[in-house]
Amino acid sequence: MDKQKELLAAAMKLFVEFGFHGTPTSKIAKEAGVANGTLFHYYKTKDDLIVALYVDIKMRMAGCLMTGLENESSIKGKMKSLYLSTMYWAMDNQYEFRFIQQFHSSPFLSKVTPEEIKDQATAHLRMIEDGIAQKIIKPLPVDFIYTLIMSHVFGVYQYLTTNEMDAEKRKAVIEETFEMLWNMIS
Repeated sequence: MDKQKELLAAAMKLFVEFGFHGTPTSKIAKEAGVANGTLFHYYKTKDDLIVALYVDIKMRMAGCLMTGLENESSIKGKMKSLYLSTMYWAMDNQYEFRFIQQFHSSPFLSKVTPEEIKDQATAHLRMIEDGIAQKIIKPLPVDFIYTLIMSHVFGVYQYLTTNEMDAEKRKAVIEETFEMLWNMIS
């Protein structure tokens, strides 16, 4: 693993465990096994590191979520595929997902450019727009529906990670909660 990736991995672990403000850059460098100056070689500020980590996680996540989407022809099928992929990715990548949750509830979200945010959500937004145009999804503002979906995902993730259940029960909850979401937006 190269130094930059080691820094990102160490930063993610520490930010999730101690929060953004509770994690000094010196602690990140030490965790990554590099000199503090090395961190600043890659990232001018801690804020830059936080935003870069968010963008990195979202890009990797997006790559995973889009697989299998082309096999679905209906809006509901595509939305379900995306929802299931998101929930399973979150369960398999809990540190990354917890970082995303933390980031979305922080002032750092405003430091991500509107273009980057739009790039991250383009497939989702297009799907919602198509659903509205086809009169399958309720005619509400697209960003509102997207916010409802993301809030639902965050809430279901929280439920799944704070309640003990076996894989079969977890799968049933994920399937049921998709249907609940679909009934809300369609």
